[in-house]
Amino acid sequence: MLHGFLDLCLLAMLREKPDYGYGLAQRLATAGVADVPGGTLYPALLRLEQQGLASPSWGPSESGPRRKYYAITDLGRTELAAQVTGWQRFRDGVDTLVAAGARR
Repeated sequence: MLHGFLDLCLLAMLREKPDYGYGLAQRLATAGVADVPGGTLYPALLRLEQQGLASPSWGPSESGPRRKYYAITDLGRTELAAQVTGWQRFRDGVDTLVAAGARR
């Protein structure tokens, strides 16, 4: 179900605050969106980085090695706005279909 919307979710969370991979996975799970495995999450973060939508930096960890934190870039904010518009259209379309089916 998350296919095609993971980037949107990641950018939306990074708009709130920079975070590292595991922290983002926890936030997705807490929001009830999905339990995203590392094999899906980390390639998505790398893709955002390569597209210039997120910028990485190394930061401290409370335990263990340093963590790679991601922050949204200006280009990422622009892309997020476009993806939000697309998501809202998709959501409205699904709502219309579901409501029509419920009336039958």
